[in-house]
Amino acid sequence: MLQQIQGLHHVTSIASDPQRNNHFFTKALGMRRVKKTVNFDRPDIYHLYYGDGAGSPGSIVTYFPFPNRTQGSPGTGEVGTTAFTIPIGSLGYWEQRLSDFNAPILGKTNLFGKKRLAFQGPDGDYFALEEAEGTTADPWTGNGVPYLAAIGGFHSVSLRLQKQRATIELLKFMGYQCIAKEGSVQRFAIENGNRANLIDLETLPAVAEAQQGAGSVHHVAFAVEDEAAQKEVQSALKDTGYQVTKVMDRDYFKSIYFRSPGGVLFEVATNAPGFGRDEQPDDLGLALKLPKQHEHLRSQLEQSLQPIID
Repeated sequence: MLQQIQGLHHVTSIASDPQRNNHFFTKALGMRRVKKTVNFDRPDIYHLYYGDGAGSPGSIVTYFPFPNRTQGSPGTGEVGTTAFTIPIGSLGYWEQRLSDFNAPILGKTNLFGKKRLAFQGPDGDYFALEEAEGTTADPWTGNGVPYLAAIGGFHSVSLRLQKQRATIELLKFMGYQCIAKEGSVQRFAIENGNRANLIDLETLPAVAEAQQGAGSVHHVAFAVEDEAAQKEVQSALKDTGYQVTKVMDRDYFKSIYFRSPGGVLFEVATNAPGFGRDEQPDDLGLALKLPKQHEHLRSQLEQSLQPIID
């Protein structure tokens, strides 16, 4: 069993409009945009990162906004709901705030004895907010959400699967253990992980496979401390039979990728060097930052990329 995985690092999804995506996460949810850059493989497309005040691993949701991308069809083989933590007592505040921003509210639900508020993003993305203690060391209040309500990072992600057995074996190999069951949902956790150390498996054998599009999660990333830990994970996964990519430099972390048995794309990302490697703490997410291989395209990209108005 691996000991290096700490919990979630980030979740990356697809959007259809960069301005609308930025408005939802920075205005409606009050998160901090911690990086404005471009897709490594498609530099004509933004890669936007949102998180807590410091851009901490375990708080980061990222988006590839492909203009006019058609909405995905939910199903199995994908991340279902991405849940964020909020401070105890703030659920009512968020219900009113989301209503004020015309976000589709799906209602209050109860999962494993905890109330959560389910809602959708601008592309039909499925989200939830759940109250929890000690959610972040650096809540972001710069976009109008008060300290006692600020989103603290991830609570969990749910994986929708037709079959669960092989994915359960993988999660256990990664250091997760089943801590609760409720209906068709099993909850897994890493003991002594980071604050984002929960994964829910929802088994839906009769549901068709998802069709990816706007509103779909592209991949879910798990955190490791450094490159040495990442190489150990890479080697162990290969020895177990997984097809794992080479290490890829994503500027703000190093990454490896592999496909989980249930169809969800997994990434293992390093905590370092972080989003402060090319911007001062007060300036995170303000300027367009380009990977060095695309820096020669700056003039062209600054003219062709849709301006984002904060």
